[in-house]
Amino acid sequence: MNGVLSKGRGGIRGPLRSPFAAQGRSHRVSHALPWVLPVLIALLWVVASRQHWMSEQILPAPSLVWQSAVEFGSGELWGHLWISLQRLFWGLLAGIGSGLLLGTWLGTSRNAQTLVLPTFVALAQIPTLAWIPLFMLFFGIGELLKLVVLVKAVVVPVTLHTLVGVRDAQPKLREAAAALRLPRHLLFLRLLLPAALPAFLTGVRLALATGWTSLLAVELLASSEGIGYLMVWGRQLFMLDLVLLCILVIGLVGALLERGFSILEKRLLHWPQAATGEQQRGPVPKGWQSLLLPAALLALWQASSSLGWVDQNILTSPLDVVRTLFAGLADGSLPQAMLLSLQRTLTGLLLGGGAGLLAGLLLGLSDNTERVFGPSLSALRQVALFAWVPLLTAWFGLGEGAKHVFVGLAAFFPLLIATQRGIASLSPQLGEAARTLRLNLWQRLRLLVLPGAAPAIFAGLRLSLIYAWLGTIGAEYFMPSDGGIASLMIGAQQLFRMDQVMAAMVLIGLVGALLGTLGQRLESRATRWRTA
Repeated sequence: MNGVLSKGRGGIRGPLRSPFAAQGRSHRVSHALPWVLPVLIALLWVVASRQHWMSEQILPAPSLVWQSAVEFGSGELWGHLWISLQRLFWGLLAGIGSGLLLGTWLGTSRNAQTLVLPTFVALAQIPTLAWIPLFMLFFGIGELLKLVVLVKAVVVPVTLHTLVGVRDAQPKLREAAAALRLPRHLLFLRLLLPAALPAFLTGVRLALATGWTSLLAVELLASSEGIGYLMVWGRQLFMLDLVLLCILVIGLVGALLERGFSILEKRLLHWPQAATGEQQRGPVPKGWQSLLLPAALLALWQASSSLGWVDQNILTSPLDVVRTLFAGLADGSLPQAMLLSLQRTLTGLLLGGGAGLLAGLLLGLSDNTERVFGPSLSALRQVALFAWVPLLTAWFGLGEGAKHVFVGLAAFFPLLIATQRGIASLSPQLGEAARTLRLNLWQRLRLLVLPGAAPAIFAGLRLSLIYAWLGTIGAEYFMPSDGGIASLMIGAQQLFRMDQVMAAMVLIGLVGALLGTLGQRLESRATRWRTA
């Protein structure tokens, strides 16, 4: 009897334990994989510092970074961070509030869409960085400059996404509101706001990222306080340990902002389905009415300059800007500067976009690769783009190499994320078809994966193109250059040549719009099979 029981227990124990043991091992391995890359990097860092592969002025030892964390973390670091967070709070408050009101007005008024929206979109094509020289002359380099830059960065995504959410609200809900004769405030609170909430929150999510990045940019350029200023100070004193510490803090703040907003979004969007919506309107009508506001603004601008309402050293007349623009085009100075900037954009796009596409393919096709590299890449993505400037200039100098790396970094993540998500959204039936047809890896990529993920990949390429252009303007701002459109703007600002500054701003806006249009055309052409 005991032998039978023992045998029975032995016979049962083996089959029952092995699946659970395998599951436990698999669970432990899956939890350990995300730590493989950070541990390897940390070990390589320790070995490189102990073997003196690089100077401590280029790669400080981990112990030195920890010492800086203890020293500056006692108060100075948190004081600068608190100043930056206060600026971010007030900028977000003003920008989100203004964007909500403006987007709601544009979404509810057909006349506003016709008269105001084209001008707003045209001004939004000019990157926030390109406005900074003009804002400096208008508002100085004090706190007002930081607030204005933040509001400019935040108001654009919030306005455009709120506009879409309000404009495309379900028409039947509007009919019900009209039948119930809801007053305007109830119409906004009970109908428009819930219907537009998903789109509005998407705009706020983008505003958090662009606001934090723009704040760091303006602190790097013109500030005596804040986490961006602390990075510049550390870079000037060759204290890369402090720079690395600031990068870690900036990444942590970005991650906390993202995490906190995700929690808030889940609480606010508590209904099981997305808000009802119907894109029932066509494109915004374009006619002579859309030219009324630009004509009025130009007339006011010309009058204020001609009548001496504003100093011409601060705000030159539009006629002077046009003359300077044509003169710069005629003598070749503007085309030459623009060509050099575009070369940097395309080089960075090829480097960063190509790496992002390859990394997205690897992460999308291999679960193990995603577990090993995905969390580390997500952590790096939380570091605001301009936070890397002091470190890149220390590692790569101030030449073309540093600029190309910075532009490539700007173009890397949009294409990485889009490619990975495009592959993840593919139908599982494609995998079954590949196994049935016994396709190899190259055939799967060429025939199934790339065509299926093409819409997402080209959408990511369009974003990468825009971010590469923004990165080029930033690289020319923060890294001294022999040429480039942003370098031309900086030189003109120092000489108080506002006609040259504004002429360059016009060209930057036009090129940004053309790059966006080019990306849309490439996306439509490459994925035209979807409309067949």
